[in-house]
Amino acid sequence: MMAVDTTEPEYWLNWKFLLCALWVYSCMVLACFLIWKYEGPSSRGSSGDDGGDREEASSRAGPGVVYLEDCWKPCLEEIHPGWLLGFRLVAFFILASLLLVDIITDGWSIFLYYTQWTFLLVTLYFGLGSLLSIYGCYQYAYKTSGDGSDMIGSGADRGSYIIAPTGESAYDHVIKSPCYSKIHGGQEIAGFWGYLFQIMFQTNAGAVMITDLVFWLILYPFLAHNQYDMNFILIGTHSINVVFLVGDAALNKLRFPWFRIAYFLLWTGIFVSVQWVIHANVSIWWPYPFLDLTFPGAPIWMGLL
Repeated sequence: MMAVDTTEPEYWLNWKFLLCALWVYSCMVLACFLIWKYEGPSSRGSSGDDGGDREEASSRAGPGVVYLEDCWKPCLEEIHPGWLLGFRLVAFFILASLLLVDIITDGWSIFLYYTQWTFLLVTLYFGLGSLLSIYGCYQYAYKTSGDGSDMIGSGADRGSYIIAPTGESAYDHVIKSPCYSKIHGGQEIAGFWGYLFQIMFQTNAGAVMITDLVFWLILYPFLAHNQYDMNFILIGTHSINVVFLVGDAALNKLRFPWFRIAYFLLWTGIFVSVQWVIHANVSIWWPYPFLDLTFPGAPIWMGLL
C-alpha cells in the first residue's frame, strides 16, 4: 500500500530527492562524457577506397572501433559460425516465449520493473544477434565455397563486407551501408547495426548482473520477501537471461572496452527517471522499495545501486 501520495509536491521537494537526483544525473553526465570521448572509430573521415586511406584508418582507430565480423564470428576459428547462430536462435525464442508468457500472466505493468526492461533488452540483443549471425553464415559459406576469388577487384568495396584482405564478397548489394566503407587492418568497421549490437551487449552485461544480484542477494531475502511468489516465470526472468548472456559472451568474438559501461549507466538512469516521472503524475506502488523516498536510507541505496 502507498504510505504517501507521490503526486504531492512535498514528496519531491526535499533533500532526499535532491541527493538521489544528484547521484543519478551525475552518473548520466559522466556516461555521456565517456561516450563522447571514446565512442566510435577515431578515423571518421577515412575510407576503404584506397590504400592510403586504409593506412590512415589503421593508425587512427580508437578503442571504440567495432568490426562487423566480430558480431558473428565465434571466438575460435575452429568453431563454425553456425553454432553461434544456433545458440542465439535458441536463446531468442526461449527468452521471447518467457517474456510473452510473463506479459500474458501479469499484464504490461511488468515493465514497471527494471528486470523486465533488461529482459526485453536481452531478448532484442539475441534477436539482432541472430540476424547478424545469419548474415555471417552467408558470408562464411561464400568464402569457403571458393567463389569469392573470382570477384577480387570487381569494385565491390563500396559497401561489401571484407572477409579477408585479399578478397571481397560479390554480394555487397545484400547488406550495404555508407558506414560499411571504412577499413582497419583488413577488417571492415561495423555500421549502425554492428555498433548497436556491441552497445546492447555491454549494456546487458551490467544490467543483467545488477538485476540478478540485487534480486537474489538483497530484495528476495531481506527487503521484499513477502511480495514475491516463487514460480517458474519469476525464477526464469532472474536467471536464464544471465545464463544465455554468459554463454554468448563465451562463444562470440566481441571485445569489451570498459568505457561502454557508460551505456549501462544511461540505461539505469533512464529507468529511474521514468519511474520518477510516472510517480510524480500517478500515485502507484513502487516496483522496488529503495526507490521510494520514504524508504529508510533511500539516497544511500540509490548511490550504491
